[in-house]
Amino acid sequence: MSYTLSEIHPDDHRGMAQVRNLLEQEGIRRDGNLDYTCGIFNDDWELAATGSCFGNTIRCLAVSGRHRGEGLLNQIVSHLVEVQLARGNAHLFLYTKPDSAQYLSDLGFYEIVRVPGSLVFMENRRGGFDRYCASLSPKPQEGQSTAGVVMNANPFTLGHRHLVERAARENDVVHLFVLSEEAGPIPSAVRRELVEQGVRDLPNVFCHATGPYLISSATFPSYFLKDSDTVIRTQAELDLRIFCQIARRLGIQRRYVGQERSSHVTRLYNEVMCQKLPEAGIQCVEIPRLTRDGAAVSASAVRQAIHDGQPERIRDWVPASTYDFFTGPRGASVCAAIQREAEVIHH
Repeated sequence: MSYTLSEIHPDDHRGMAQVRNLLEQEGIRRDGNLDYTCGIFNDDWELAATGSCFGNTIRCLAVSGRHRGEGLLNQIVSHLVEVQLARGNAHLFLYTKPDSAQYLSDLGFYEIVRVPGSLVFMENRRGGFDRYCASLSPKPQEGQSTAGVVMNANPFTLGHRHLVERAARENDVVHLFVLSEEAGPIPSAVRRELVEQGVRDLPNVFCHATGPYLISSATFPSYFLKDSDTVIRTQAELDLRIFCQIARRLGIQRRYVGQERSSHVTRLYNEVMCQKLPEAGIQCVEIPRLTRDGAAVSASAVRQAIHDGQPERIRDWVPASTYDFFTGPRGASVCAAIQREAEVIHH
């Protein structure tokens, strides 16, 4: 039997229907975040294998049970790697079920971390995660108390500042990780710049980009998880397993998080953190949110004010550096991007 490997375009309804059917047969839901899909078809133009990309990730890999052992997954992965290289993406990541991880390691992918029974996170660079960890400084010193904070800072508010100040007051060193994923109208470079400006008077706080290793919900694969809460909890556990590896390298003994009442996603994250971090010997310190006039200071409220064309309302919610950016000429294009968003409140 001969096979044909072909791109499947979003408007190819027959091809996409076959993709959905094959994924469902293999216990996988089609991911909503895909920007390229391909398939291998037999002589009757029936789909035997499929795979997709999103950003620099490879996902939604499936081979029909009738065609296993024919090397089709190898062809799909090799093709998707070529597509990614043509896009300029050399450092690639994939998520797979645990029972597929060994096969994919034979195709040049290396395990970063796994959530037993759920998924394995892999990359195509041997030692890539180790090199990232080695790039972080300062290194731990004996007798130092060291804390970690991870934030999206979308954008950096006085609420974020309140959390960092608490950690800086109670520890000798604070490692502040700012998520690198481009997952909204405020570019990651702007978010990190505003964080660095907002904490520059705190000499024991060291800012880091998360790179591709601490993952945002925009790129996390939900396609083989049962429901939204399972997705959230599994992503949190994956993030925490990666964070704990970083924490061991940096001697982090505590992680500071803000209490959450309004965001279901963040609340579940916090629940998983409070459970999993102590198991790794890391204290989870959950502190009350900063409030103004009885309401929590939040990045969502800041984005909503900007979305409504009222950036002056954010003055009491953000550091001066954040306020100056969004009310000045440099922030005009970002404000416009926020105003084009249909929804700026994350639940």
